[in-house]
Amino acid sequence: MIIKELVNELKISEKQINEVLKLLNEGATIPFIARYRKEKTGGLDEDKLRDIEEKHKYYTNLMERKETVIKLIDEKGMLTEELKSKILACTKLVDVEDLYLPFKEKRKTKATDAIKMGLEPIAKMIMTFPTTGSLDEIFSKAKVSKEEAEENTRYIISEWISDNAKNRSFIREYIFKNGFITSTIRKNAIDEKKIYEMYYEFKEKISLAKSYRILAINRGEKEKILNIKLDFDDEYVFGKLNQRIIKNPNSFVSSYVEDAILDALKRLIYPSVERDIRKELTEKAEDSAIDIFKINLENLLMTRPLSNNRIMGFDPAFRTGCKLACLDEAGTVLHIDVIYPHVPQNDKEGSKKKMLELIKKYNINLIAIGNGTASRESEEFVASIIKDLDNVYYTIVNEAGASVYSASKEAAKEFPDLKVEERSAVSIGRRVTDPLSELVKIDPKSIGVGEYQHDVNSKKLTESLDFTVTKVVNNVGVNINTASSYILKFISGLNKPTINKILKYKEKVPFTSREEIKKITTEKVYQQAIGFLRINNGNNKLDQTGIHPESYDLTEDILKYLKLDINDINKDSFKETLTNVNKSELMSKFNTDQYTLEDIINELLNPGLDPREKVDPPILRSDILKLTDLKQGMEITGTVRNVASFGAFIDIGLDNDGLVHISKMSTKFVNHPTDIVSVGDIITCYIDDINLEKEKVSLSLIK
Repeated sequence: MIIKELVNELKISEKQINEVLKLLNEGATIPFIARYRKEKTGGLDEDKLRDIEEKHKYYTNLMERKETVIKLIDEKGMLTEELKSKILACTKLVDVEDLYLPFKEKRKTKATDAIKMGLEPIAKMIMTFPTTGSLDEIFSKAKVSKEEAEENTRYIISEWISDNAKNRSFIREYIFKNGFITSTIRKNAIDEKKIYEMYYEFKEKISLAKSYRILAINRGEKEKILNIKLDFDDEYVFGKLNQRIIKNPNSFVSSYVEDAILDALKRLIYPSVERDIRKELTEKAEDSAIDIFKINLENLLMTRPLSNNRIMGFDPAFRTGCKLACLDEAGTVLHIDVIYPHVPQNDKEGSKKKMLELIKKYNINLIAIGNGTASRESEEFVASIIKDLDNVYYTIVNEAGASVYSASKEAAKEFPDLKVEERSAVSIGRRVTDPLSELVKIDPKSIGVGEYQHDVNSKKLTESLDFTVTKVVNNVGVNINTASSYILKFISGLNKPTINKILKYKEKVPFTSREEIKKITTEKVYQQAIGFLRINNGNNKLDQTGIHPESYDLTEDILKYLKLDINDINKDSFKETLTNVNKSELMSKFNTDQYTLEDIINELLNPGLDPREKVDPPILRSDILKLTDLKQGMEITGTVRNVASFGAFIDIGLDNDGLVHISKMSTKFVNHPTDIVSVGDIITCYIDDINLEKEKVSLSLIK
């Protein structure tokens, strides 16, 4: 049953799902399955594999709850085949709980008190909708006073109405499809910066509510600035429930039952259903926000490294001075210094002299300026220094999380002799040399490329972002001889003991073969991890590729059949032969599958290829841009720093990033900004509007 649910929801074949679940149960990791078991999964990528894993877990938990509910009802002797079938057919937990509600052990309620008074038989009599007699006659049979009986019997009927699964399902669906979510400013609320101004009088259809708005009004409610409620036609709901419940409108009990319906709606059903709907809206909004964060993070981690540069990491600041870190091509620290070009010291001449000395002494050709406090003032200062220098440029680096890492125990261990802010300058510089290796040191939540990240489920966000980092690291692969413990912990299958063994081994002598790694780990860990660990300049040319050792024999047989020598791997003749090979012939000859063969050929054609090489490099500048330089309609190049549900923020070289609203991204309908732009993209945009007072720029992608 669970597999069928997965097939229907994910639109993936039963065979693929079963193969994936089997591999996961055997201890295979998602990166390993995605890369080296394509023939079993039909080439499913990491995201599809994770969907299968998560959805299977959800439906397994749901099935366990169904079985528990069925057992509890059966123990009461009230389970019917029809009820059992209804429970088993549920695809949502809320529907299971609706069906269980009438049988659930009740805590003390008004209805349970009324039942203790012996009023349940009277309630049952009323719900037969008699046509002879009167309410007075019915209530006179109670053991309590007529007034008490009249009031408390209604509570029993109200609870019956509320506990009916069909009633709740109808009301929940009606409100969701036809209702509105509204927000108003609370009396005496203080919103000094008018952050929630657009939500002071806000109304949006529930079924069409935008995720970022749901998270925004949730936060406003939490900060006691907004009141939130659901607005819908309650008279329509009451009318429909009347038709459903009152079997005989001519009965003398009809008006009494109508009062019970109203009581059930206002006291029991509406509060519960509103909580359900708000919870569903919030969960969907959180999932959307997490998805955006994942996409942004993946694109940021895939930032192209700028190799073969001597870099000066520049951590801007006012009072405490700008920290400088001179790094060689490998990111090794050559020199640490500090200058005070800004207020209050304003030592521009002394700072300029020191900068020029360092640039000359360490052959610096690229200055990486952090985008934090004093960034633009520092940019102006740096631009004035390098304008007369040949082949010296600067770039603005997203420094989010650098201070968090710099103050961590890990950073102190890596740079025990440096101060926190000096470590930050090193981190900023290294984000240009090898962005991935530097960013993996930071908690992904601190990188700051999401929206409303503090308003979503923290555990779910952490799991999603860790998965994204793992996905990217394994797609890129790592050079085991230069890899740090930070990046190795994301490699498929590696555990802490194995990482420690690897680090200890390479401290003495570099790895020259993947076989050496096999000797210091278990067979399972080796199988899962080895394809993602590269050894450059090793004994075997295949060790620098993404070809798994389990396919080495097949690879060597193919090369032998094609009369190719692995030592010629970078020669044009070698590549030409592989490019023109008959794949069908090779598949038949060596009894292999299409996925494995194509992966082998691609790796031989591009040994050790870094997928980040396909990405645009960062923008290198030698001069600054001022707000007064801009004119409406001007074409300009910028870097996408963040993407949200409503648009994208573009760094065009000003103090504040410009915003491209989703409506300005295309002349056609845009479902989501991530369909058009990604974090790190270098894009051409146009000045749409300039607000000199607020120092803000609106941009457009439409000429």
